Amino acid sequence: MKHIALALAVISPLVLSGCVISVGGDDSHYSSDWEDREHNNRQHVAQLEKDMTYESVVRTMGVADFNEMMEKSGHAYRILYYRTNRTMDDGMTTKDECTPLIFEDGVLIGWGDSAYQNL
Repeated sequence: MKHIALALAVISPLVLSGCVISVGGDDSHYSSDWEDREHNNRQHVAQLEKDMTYESVVRTMGVADFNEMMEKSGHAYRILYYRTNRTMDDGMTTKDECTPLIFEDGVLIGWGDSAYQNL
């Protein structure tokens, strides 16, 4: 009887351990928070339409990474920058990693670098 109890004591931890080993797992679906954020921002930017209001864009896009305001020729221009592509692995977001959205008097008039350059 002592031998059965001793055998159970030795074997039980091995049988009940629940150890899982993964060999050759697929890491191709790994993404970090910044990759998810950039992907979501690109998806939202792709759905933008000219003449959308500032409020509707912010409701869709969320808080911008950068926000600028200026006046020119009697119009108020607001530029929102949303991170859409990483250029450096430094943990910081810079404007060159963002897509600018251009609003004139609260209405979306364009987005992207060319729209910003035309302003």
